[in-house]
Amino acid sequence: MVTLEGILPWIGSLAALMTSLSYVPQVRKALPRGSTEDLSLKTLIILTAGLGTWIVYGALKEDWVILAGNGVGAALSAIVLGCKVRDMRSTT
Repeated sequence: MVTLEGILPWIGSLAALMTSLSYVPQVRKALPRGSTEDLSLKTLIILTAGLGTWIVYGALKEDWVILAGNGVGAALSAIVLGCKVRDMRSTT
């Protein structure tokens, strides 16, 4: 018999996988030089910092779903942020 307690980690894992992988198209779009003009630097900074805070929270709670999902998201967001900073430097 499947219980709610037994299925919760699977639901969390699916949510973490989908939200983390949602950044992949943005990373692919941001990699070419000069492609991040329409992205907000402030939004990327806040998003990356927020995901980093979720990582700390997940680690303190010892919740691998929160930790892994937000770890992937933070890494991908940081890549986009790095591309944005790269593009800002090349236009000045």
